[in-house]
Amino acid sequence: MDQTAALFLFLQPMGRLMAIDYGKKRTGIAVTDPMKIIASGLCTVATKELGHWLVNYLLKEDVETIVVGEPKQMDYTDSELGGEITAFAKALQTQYPNIKVERVDERFTSKMAFQTMIDSGLNKRQRRNKALVDEIAATIILQSYMDRKNYL
Repeated sequence: MDQTAALFLFLQPMGRLMAIDYGKKRTGIAVTDPMKIIASGLCTVATKELGHWLVNYLLKEDVETIVVGEPKQMDYTDSELGGEITAFAKALQTQYPNIKVERVDERFTSKMAFQTMIDSGLNKRQRRNKALVDEIAATIILQSYMDRKNYL
C-alpha cells in the first residue's frame, strides 16, 4: 500500500454504514465493518420493534450513514409503502442528526436476494425464510450504495 492510500484509509471516518430494507412486517438490516470494506447482513427485525432496536444498536456501534431502501414502481412512482418509508427516513434524520440518512433505489432487491439464495445452494425450505430474504436484500442495498459512492 502506498502512502497516499494509507493516508486515505487513516482519514476515513471509522463509522459503519447501515442499510435498512423496510417492510410492513419485517425490516432487513445490513452493515459494513468499521473500515467500510465489506457489506454483510446483520439481522431482520420486526418493523414494529425497529425504533427500539435502532436505539440499542446505535448506542453500541458508531454508524456514519444509514441507507434506507427507496421502493419505486417501474415508472419511478412511489410503491405502496413509499410514503411510510419516506416518513421513516425523515424521522431517522431528525432523531439522529449526526448520522447521514440516504436513500437508494431498491427495485428488484428481493428478487436478487432470492436468486442469491438459489445460487448459494439453499434448499426450498430455506429459501422460504422471508427474514433471510429481507436481510440479503438489505445487504444488496448497502452494496449498491457502496458501489455508487466508490467505497473500497
